[in-house]
Order: sequence, then structure tokens, then C-alpha cells
Amino acid sequence: MNKPVLIETSARHVHVSRKDLDILFGEGYQLTHKKDLSQPGQFACEERVAVIGPKGSFPAVSILGPERPATQVEISASDARSIGVVAPVRESGVIEGSGACKLVGPKGEIEISEGVIVAKRHIHATPEDGEKYGVQDKQIVSVKVESDGRSLIFGDVVVRVNPAYALAMHIDTDESNAGFCTPGMMGDIITD
Repeated sequence: MNKPVLIETSARHVHVSRKDLDILFGEGYQLTHKKDLSQPGQFACEERVAVIGPKGSFPAVSILGPERPATQVEISASDARSIGVVAPVRESGVIEGSGACKLVGPKGEIEISEGVIVAKRHIHATPEDGEKYGVQDKQIVSVKVESDGRSLIFGDVVVRVNPAYALAMHIDTDESNAGFCTPGMMGDIITD
């Protein structure tokens, strides 16, 4: 591999704003740190919420911290179909005009009019990683994954460069299953 990158599967999850956290869990509630994630400062929380669409629901979806400026639900395309919500492919944080759903917590519920997305597959990289691999922020690359009987090349992978990141590619569960991706699997970034 010339430009190796760790492949990580990102299961369905929710990011919450301070305002929505107060409604779902009670005024002034603080998220409970469960475990650190691979990206510095990001963590899985003990708290879970129900994500409800017109055709079904997921009763206990993990919240990831820290709080965000806007509430966002990240699910796979299969998840979206199963609960009947529209979830366009978007970069995290780009929620304008995206899908709607209801979120239910132990103290309250909210209807979000936008914020449900299928996260665009992406690579987190530091500026040093970008320089080493010859990639820039927002560049679109491909990543080759070798697996037993299901090897594939992921196209349309956006590179996100920031000094606060750690080098890793994030894909959702549909994509992970398509490539038979397993924990610790490495891919190879293709830039030409």
C-alpha cells in the first residue's frame, strides 16, 4: 500500500445541540462520557434516544459528544428506507434541506425538520498527513479495500484536513458490509 488509511465503520448515531439536549434529557443535563472515539475530543455517550420515522423507529441510538451547534442524525441508506425518512448523502454538518424525524429522550421529544443524513464517506487527515499523501482539504479521492471475495474501490471520498484530526476513513454500515470490512482493516488512497 502506497497511501494506507485505517477504515472505520460509523454506525447510526446522533449529535445533539445544547437546546435539544435540554429538551430530551432535562435542563442543564450533561452528556456522560462512555468511551473515546478515534478522532481527538470525540466520544461515545451513555445516553441514547429513539429515532422515529413515518414507517418505523430505532429505539436506542447512541449520542456522540461533544454537543454540536445543530442536532444531526447520521444513518445508513438502509436505515433511512426502513424507517421511511429521506436522508441525502451529505458531509457532516451540512444539514440544510436534509431529512426530518422525531427524537425521543427520557424527559421530552423533538421534531427536527432537517438534520437526518447519510454521511458522505470521508477521510480525516492532519495537514502533515495531507502533505505526506499529496491530498488537500475537500479533495475527492478513491480508496481501495482488499477483502476476502468482496474487494472494492470506494469512489467519491472527501478528504477533510484539520490539525485536530487523526488519520482514518469513515464509512457507514452499508458500505462496510459491502466491502466485508473488519476492525483494523486498512485501505489504500488513490489520488489519480
